[in-house]
Amino acid sequence: MLPAPITMEVRRGAIAQLGSLLADSRVATSGRVAVAVGAGLGDRITEVIAPSLGDAEVFRVPDGSVDAAVSLGADLRKGAYEALVGIGGGKTIDAAKYAASLAGIPMVAVATNLAHDGICSPVASLTHESGKGSFGVPMPLAIMVDLDFVHDAPPALVRSGIGDVISNLSAIEDWQLGNAERGEPIDGLACSMARTAAEAVMGRVDSIESDAFLTVLAEALILSGMSMVIAGSSRPSSGGDHEILHAVDQLFPGTSNHGELAGIGAAFCFHLRDDAARLGQIVACLRRHELPVTHLDVGLTTEQFAEAIALAPSTRPGRYTILEHLRLTEGEIRDRVEGYVHAVGR
Repeated sequence: MLPAPITMEVRRGAIAQLGSLLADSRVATSGRVAVAVGAGLGDRITEVIAPSLGDAEVFRVPDGSVDAAVSLGADLRKGAYEALVGIGGGKTIDAAKYAASLAGIPMVAVATNLAHDGICSPVASLTHESGKGSFGVPMPLAIMVDLDFVHDAPPALVRSGIGDVISNLSAIEDWQLGNAERGEPIDGLACSMARTAAEAVMGRVDSIESDAFLTVLAEALILSGMSMVIAGSSRPSSGGDHEILHAVDQLFPGTSNHGELAGIGAAFCFHLRDDAARLGQIVACLRRHELPVTHLDVGLTTEQFAEAIALAPSTRPGRYTILEHLRLTEGEIRDRVEGYVHAVGR
């Protein structure tokens, strides 16, 4: 049975009202709660939460690394806290999720941007000496999104969330392909949730300046994360599209953010499927929200993008996607990349 969060709130001023949530005995019975904030917004967040949380212990998370999460987990165990509130962007929340799991306590996620679907996913993406890894963690006990902070975040971080959630459409196609070709078990409810999340955002004509749009995007990203909990893996939200972005991250680190690369990867995978209708919808959504559409838009050459596509299947061994299905040669990959640019334009 899905361990659904006890509450999900998306509104302005959410962080200032955090005390009312923590008064719920389902979060903590004695009120001994720790708060983790990131390096960037730490001072501002601490000032905002002070009136409602009083003398709650605030820990600074320097980055989204395994070391930072392990250090925080050790502090939590020493302090015998009942729950951890992680407030910030994806790196801070992922570190907090992992730290809470190490300490064996529930975690409340409070998002200040909408860069990707990791807000409530059962995965923490953390850096380590060999790169970046994904670690299984419990789903947050409760989720809040503060629209005041989201509006103040760099627009690129919000647009990144759009790219990440619409890539669900490509991931679902890959999961269905794995089911048809390899007999891989598929969960219809997880697929439905992930697809609903993507379609909800695709159907909007307003922009990231709108509270209504941001609310839908936040709910879509949370729903996407919940679909992964139901599936027991990232399958409904990560297919060939994410294999491509992971390969780009490995070969050309710092090229772009997660969601922008996910959007490009999703569009390219629909080009590989010769699905012109869905490709057109994806590209239209990306352009409407000023997201990159091709590798050229993020500074990669055709040769570099082709190299990433060739490497992509090795980033998720055992996962069957359109990339594994087609098994393109280097020459075929380059031809498909050039054809993609021609199909969607610059």
